[in-house]
Amino acid sequence: MNGSPQALELTPRTIVAELDKYIVGQAKAKRAVAIAMRNRYRREHVREDLRPEIIPKNILMIGPTGVGKTEIARRLASLTGAPFVKVEATKYTEVGYVGRDVESMVRDLVEQAVRMVSEERRGEVEDVAKKMAVERVIDVLHPETRPPSAQGQPNAFAATLGSIFGSYFQTQQQPQPPPAPTATADAQATREQARSDVERGFYDVRLVEIEVEEASSFPIGVIGPGMDQGGGDLGEMLGGMLPKKRVRKRVTVSEARRIFEQEEAAKLIDMDAVKREAIRRAGENGIIFIDEIDKVAGREGARGPDVSREGVQRDILPIVEGSTVNTKHGPVKTDHVLFIAAGAFHMSKPSDLIPELQGRFPIRVELDSLTAEDFKTILTQPKNALTEQYKALLASEGVSVDFQPDGIEQLAQFAMQVNDQTENIGARRLHTVLERLLEDVSYDAPEKKDPVVVDAAYVRTKLQDIVKDADLSSYIL
Repeated sequence: MNGSPQALELTPRTIVAELDKYIVGQAKAKRAVAIAMRNRYRREHVREDLRPEIIPKNILMIGPTGVGKTEIARRLASLTGAPFVKVEATKYTEVGYVGRDVESMVRDLVEQAVRMVSEERRGEVEDVAKKMAVERVIDVLHPETRPPSAQGQPNAFAATLGSIFGSYFQTQQQPQPPPAPTATADAQATREQARSDVERGFYDVRLVEIEVEEASSFPIGVIGPGMDQGGGDLGEMLGGMLPKKRVRKRVTVSEARRIFEQEEAAKLIDMDAVKREAIRRAGENGIIFIDEIDKVAGREGARGPDVSREGVQRDILPIVEGSTVNTKHGPVKTDHVLFIAAGAFHMSKPSDLIPELQGRFPIRVELDSLTAEDFKTILTQPKNALTEQYKALLASEGVSVDFQPDGIEQLAQFAMQVNDQTENIGARRLHTVLERLLEDVSYDAPEKKDPVVVDAAYVRTKLQDIVKDADLSSYIL
């Protein structure tokens, strides 16, 4: 979130309204994250000497599974264009995950930021890259019209290696002689016609042979001490200095255009600038969602596995407090990363976390368990409503599915009943119930095109026996 007009429009009320389109209820959690995101915008507009002192107020979400904790954080990041990663706190209790490996969450965040910025830069140069790709395709289709090019300059690093290791590196750099000049007027006319044909897809299925660049790399993967902790791969570093290897491939013109577009876009993008911007975004705007935080909450004075859990908390603590993490793209400070932790806390409570970690999550919001009324809303109102998804899926086979209001109500009641009888998995139960309800229709859809009306009677016919038998529903639903 920055000082752009788009950020200015993202008031807390606007953010909550956008989240309401996808997530039912949970007003307290939505308000908390909306205020946290707006505070980022406010921080950028305070006086400069005070700005570094204002740290984000991290959020702890408490609530059962399937009520929207992860979805709130994911939609929030998508809405604000912030780099976002979701990690499981329990992952750091597995064999091999101790100590500094907790920093991998920050490295994942930086990688996500690099991908985001790269995509933005590709979008900016897309038109130019497409034009250059078309010209390269014309060069392949009509090499006689290719303009004479200057002799390629040898790679200085390759020349040095050539003097040490022999002729291999020098032969890789031998420039190809330029084609003989052609009649300019005829060549220009041919290229103009070919350009028009390529752009309108006339040659799309024609096979051509092209040269594709492949980065050279040493055949030995050398990893030094600490390299896996964010330094970088030695082969990757040295491979970047070596000359590019050319490989010939036989592809369609359509595929050739796609390959050439990617190559030309890569040449137009300043990757150093991309990395600098990605590191800035990760440090200033990044969101890290730590799920299952309750699974590493150990009680004070406990023994055995609880000691390990407390160790994981102490490893996470420096990251949340604010530290500098080395990544292969550069160091990242986590002081202004927003951390959102979540957990069901049905076997433990937030006070079971170590006091230092509790203090780093000053905002706590409790998410409500979903009711049958919430289930009805989830099935019909969000932009990505489950009923709309199933209707669209089956419509692709020519099958019309009509969900009646009484059918929706019966579905919601059954889902609620199964959650009460077995484990409460929240809205995820709707996926199970709907899949079982429409199993026969989905199976027969390619052959049978009969319209389906999902009313209360239809739902009872398909699900009543399973729902009533608690033992059976625990296996099937």
